[in-house]
Amino acid sequence: MPARRGLARYGTGQAPTPVAEPKEFRPGDSIVAAGASADARPVVSVIIPVMNEARTIAEVVREARGVHPRTEVIAVVNGSTDGSAAAAGQAGARVITFPEPLGHDVGRAVGARAARGDILLFIDGDMVIRRNALAAFVSAIEAGADVALNDYHGPTGASRVHGVVLAKHALNAALGRADLGGASMTAVPHALSRRALEAIGANALAVPPLAHAKAAVAGLNIRLARRVPVGRLNPPRRARERSRPLEPLIVGDHLEALSWLSERTDPRGGFGDGDRRRSKVR
Repeated sequence: MPARRGLARYGTGQAPTPVAEPKEFRPGDSIVAAGASADARPVVSVIIPVMNEARTIAEVVREARGVHPRTEVIAVVNGSTDGSAAAAGQAGARVITFPEPLGHDVGRAVGARAARGDILLFIDGDMVIRRNALAAFVSAIEAGADVALNDYHGPTGASRVHGVVLAKHALNAALGRADLGGASMTAVPHALSRRALEAIGANALAVPPLAHAKAAVAGLNIRLARRVPVGRLNPPRRARERSRPLEPLIVGDHLEALSWLSERTDPRGGFGDGDRRRSKVR
């Protein structure tokens, strides 16, 4: 889902404006958290953007509900025509629906604004990741991290490294966090503390590299939690890539984050200019 719609961009000071008024889909006890009553405040909010994922979403929700005894699962179902909302609700999710596509990133931002938990875990509706793997991200936040990232760095040994992989590594280097390699809030799973969400703002989640940059500049505790091989779990969708390739979108996101960083520091992002004496060039 490359399109992004529904939230004002970060920095405008405006509240998010949905494409259309969202609707809650709550069949039966769909809002009840696993192991908790409907009135109990959850510890963990699992946020899942969904667009036509009826084939997988029920199992995704069931695994997500098992990450903690007090978990709410929020499915932001947008632009779906295949019964995804019903499948998510019947599996135990709290469902927020939009008639038009939002894009995964805006869906995450919408879900974050609705979340009640102190730990926010972000996953996708088309990848079934087992609860023990997801729980590692929750545990990292419980242990003191503000941002827990997937320890996945993309294929770097090819003769032509993908532009998205390069962009992730470049942004981390510019942020002084080369130790993170290609790990990024662009990839799921990742988790945030409530403190991190308040520091970076839910709107920033609509551009994941920007949220990542804001977290690093704010001095938040960013850790690698566990490696989940999303490249293997979510192989490229060739038909979609032909019509709506994601590489330009995601590389552009990283350029936006680098631009934000340079505005906060200087045109070189805080990096020195060496022995150059540019004033001597007339």
